[in-house]
Amino acid sequence: MIKRARGTNGDVRLTFAVEDDRRVSLVCDANGWDPLAHPLVKRANGTRSAAVVVQKGTEIRFRYLADGGDFYDDPDADLFEDNGMGSHHGVVIA
Repeated sequence: MIKRARGTNGDVRLTFAVEDDRRVSLVCDANGWDPLAHPLVKRANGTRSAAVVVQKGTEIRFRYLADGGDFYDDPDADLFEDNGMGSHHGVVIA
């Protein structure tokens, strides 16, 4: 699930959430695909989430990385594109 919240300075807060019992990270071009940059935090409702603040109109290419090296996509991405490694990644537009 991806939620968008508009800020007052033309920025957008993108919240990425998943239902997964494993540790999960958001890996994306906005964080250099670094699995340590945006670990999803477990919430009281059982989901895990992390947020990224970007300027309106920014495109972020992303995937989720779960323990065990499992990459997966968010069906709520605005679109999907080939990642050049035999798979794809999601794109969200702020």
